[in-house]
Order: sequence, then structure tokens, then C-alpha cells
Amino acid sequence: MFVNKNINLKGIVSFSGVHILWITGWVSAVTILYNKTQWDWLSIPWLPLSLVGTAVAFYIGFKNNQAYDRLWEARKIWGGIVNSSRALGTSIKGFASDLFLTTEMSEDELKAWHKKIIYRHIAWIYALRDQLLIPTPWEHIRQSKHIARVAAKRMKVSGIGMFDNNTTKQALQHHLPVSEHDRLLNYKNTATQIIDQQSQDLLEMRRLNIIDDFRHMELQKILNDFYIHQGKCERIKKFPLPRQYASMSFVFVAIFIFLLPFGMVAEFAKLGGWAIWVSIPFSILVCWIYLMMELVGDYSENPFEGMGNDIPMMSLCRTIEIDLKEMLGETDLPPAIVPENGVLM
Repeated sequence: MFVNKNINLKGIVSFSGVHILWITGWVSAVTILYNKTQWDWLSIPWLPLSLVGTAVAFYIGFKNNQAYDRLWEARKIWGGIVNSSRALGTSIKGFASDLFLTTEMSEDELKAWHKKIIYRHIAWIYALRDQLLIPTPWEHIRQSKHIARVAAKRMKVSGIGMFDNNTTKQALQHHLPVSEHDRLLNYKNTATQIIDQQSQDLLEMRRLNIIDDFRHMELQKILNDFYIHQGKCERIKKFPLPRQYASMSFVFVAIFIFLLPFGMVAEFAKLGGWAIWVSIPFSILVCWIYLMMELVGDYSENPFEGMGNDIPMMSLCRTIEIDLKEMLGETDLPPAIVPENGVLM
């Protein structure tokens, strides 16, 4: 997630610099050809061109709205995960007690149950994050060589590359019981099976009368909330913005950029003198604006892609971990995630 109020000039150039080069080349070539040949058929009347531009702008606006909806929905889901995680932590401490025990159990044994449930939940959030970062066929890292290379560079500079690749591995090793670690990691959907294991432990706590029926059901409801949150995340991750909308948006922008110089050069040529050359910067500016609108939507439609525009899942995971460990009374806490290069991951 980009956290700076404004993106500086360096960031803008880094994001779109290479596109400015080919846009400049195309616009300049059309202008030079028109100036040298004076072929009237090279010009396009401004009215149909403006109609095309207006239609493309509306289409891009629709696409970008949908991309933002996906991004904002993902953030709301993770906000729900934060809230439900806190609810689990405080509920397991309040509900799992010696009020209903028929046999003696020490305070340390009860705290061990609290820690086991809470630690396993911390493992779940890291496992879920790791699963959501697995690339899908429509994400940039899975595209052609040039796009994939650019995506990999951006991930390294302002994405998941800012963190050690072993972060999730270390979190799972630290928070999962040794007897469960290998078994849970061998499942195809580790996050799902971790929640299932939590449910089995709640059942065991009920058998031991650490919780009664009411508290058992309330805790199970919280676990079910995590399944709902996970399913919503997987829906966004595994179902792309319909490719007919996303792909045609790029095609329409490309058509408009191709046609624009033929209309601009004719309009400026009417002013006489050197005015024809002034069409070059104006054409470049308009082309760049349309291209940037397309790119912003394109890089915002996948909120779990591992780039700088992602939902800050690592930061949220660390926030949950700190909150839950403080509930356990621990003081040796991991540091909060801070922004780097203007990006919070």
C-alpha cells in the first residue's frame, strides 16, 4: 500500500517512463510525416476523434471503478480478520476457565490452552497471506517476458521482495505445535486445515469441561467467521476482473493513442508557422494521461499480487500477532511493520 500523500516525479517516471519514450516516438513520426508530405488524408477530423476519446474515457472509468472496488473490498475483509482475531483472543481467555471443571487443572495448564489456540491462529493469518500471494495466470508476473520482468523488479523494490522469503516459514515453525507442523503444511489448503484443527481442539476443551456448550458454540462461530473471511479473499484472488473488460480497455486505449496524433497535428497545422510542432507535446500529454489511467486500473485490480499497491497484509498480520501476544501477557514482541520506500506491505 502506497502511504505517501503524493507520488513524486521519480515514482511517476519509474512507473511510466518507458511508455513516454514510445509515445514520443510515435507522435513525432506522425508530425514529421505530415509536415514533410502535407498529405491531407493523414489528418482525422476532430469530431470523430473526440467521440472516440470520450467513449474510451468512460470505459476506462468503469474499469477503474471495478478495480478500486476489488481493492477496497479486500481491505475491508482484512479489517474483519483483524477484528475477529481480537475477538478470538479475548474470548478464548475469558471462556476457557476452571468454572466448569470436574477435575483439578492448574492455571498453567489453562494458559497453555490459551497459548495453543492463539499461537495456531497467528500461524493461520501468515498461512493465509502466503496462499493469497501465489501468482494466478492473469497477474503481471505470469505474463510475457517483458511484463514479467518489470513486475519482478517492482516486487523486489516495492513489494514482497522487501521481506525475507522465509518470513511465513519461520512464523509457521514458531507458532504451530511441532506435532502438527509437517502435517498441516502438507495439505493443499493449509489455512483451511489450521482452522479445522482449531475446531478439533475446541471439541477437546469441551470434553474436558474447560468450556461449556454455550461457550463452545460462541468460539466455533468465531472460527466460522474466519472461514468466511478466507473465502472472500479467495474469491477475489481466484476470480479476476473479467478479462473482456480488462483486455478491451487496453485495446481501446491503444487505438485512441494511435489515432490521436493524426487529429492533433491537423488542428495545430491550421494555426500556421511553427504551431504544427507544438502539437507534439500536447499529443504526448494526452496520450500519457490515457495510458496512465489504463495502467492505474491494471495494477489495482489484483490486491493480492505482491506489489506496492497491495493490501498491507504483512503489516496487518504483525498487528494481529502483537495484539494477541499482548493478551497472553508476553513482552517479547516482534516489531511493527513500517513503510519502506513509501510502501507499507
